Amino acid sequence: MNMRNSTSENALSVRNLVVDYSDLRAVGNISFDAKAGSVTAVIGPNGAGKTTTMEVCSGVRTATSGTVSILGLDPQRDRLEMNSRIGVMLQDGGVYPSARVGEVLEHYCNLFGNRQRASDLILAVDLGSKRKATWRKLSGGEKQRLSLALALAAKPELIFLDEPTSGVDIVGRDLIRELVRNLANSGCTVILATHELDEAQRMADHVVMFNHGRLIADSSLQDLLGTNQTVTLRTTNEIDLTALAQHMNCHVEQNGTEIRLLRSSDASFIARLSTWFVENKFVLNDLNSGAPRLEDIYRELNSASERVDK
Repeated sequence: MNMRNSTSENALSVRNLVVDYSDLRAVGNISFDAKAGSVTAVIGPNGAGKTTTMEVCSGVRTATSGTVSILGLDPQRDRLEMNSRIGVMLQDGGVYPSARVGEVLEHYCNLFGNRQRASDLILAVDLGSKRKATWRKLSGGEKQRLSLALALAAKPELIFLDEPTSGVDIVGRDLIRELVRNLANSGCTVILATHELDEAQRMADHVVMFNHGRLIADSSLQDLLGTNQTVTLRTTNEIDLTALAQHMNCHVEQNGTEIRLLRSSDASFIARLSTWFVENKFVLNDLNSGAPRLEDIYRELNSASERVDK
């Protein structure tokens, strides 16, 4: 799936990227763009290649082949200039355990020429009451919010966020979503890696989906969700999901007594589904239809990718 707009202004461009680890190909010849001032979600299962790709883009790792352009700069050749214009939020934080919130933020802001005020960043991530607390005394969610504040110290034009809402409570998630949207609205390009697909759907403008080192989706969120619908139903029978999927020509999954089908906008779909249940003498209960979730699309595309690999 490739729906890039080649005429748009891109803050990040990846072309024919390959990354090998000894005899393992972690990333296999991928290309995608991130438009300036947008939020791009990078999603995929563990080991899919997304973290390796983000490491190459941020200059931490060297590619085997291919090219990466960040704000028109090469992450290896122009690393010093690039680092002064980007922010990187590490999943592990990278903060000394005894460092105090206010002091470490002051230090980061000084490193970047005080483009941001530490006091403003502390308030932005709602850590005012933790200004004198050490890193080791912070909760998991508070550490995430401090890591985000540190990534903002450079007043970046592009920012990499690795699992920014992991371990964060619902209030903290709302705060991070608002910060991410404000960053994009101000012109900053956000590259967001996450396993939390609901969060990706809430924040992303664009989605890049990985599996086994390949891109299986590169599309705006709106185009990816498209006009598909999700049908949910319940039954007391044991259903042959493979037969149902083949008959309805769609992705089918089951969780207990609930069955979910991802379908296109086909007015006859419900009628054909009902007929199949009647013909097979199955009980059909609680039939509902609605807009799909990113999780539904993710499951469908990953299942299709796994079938191709076999």
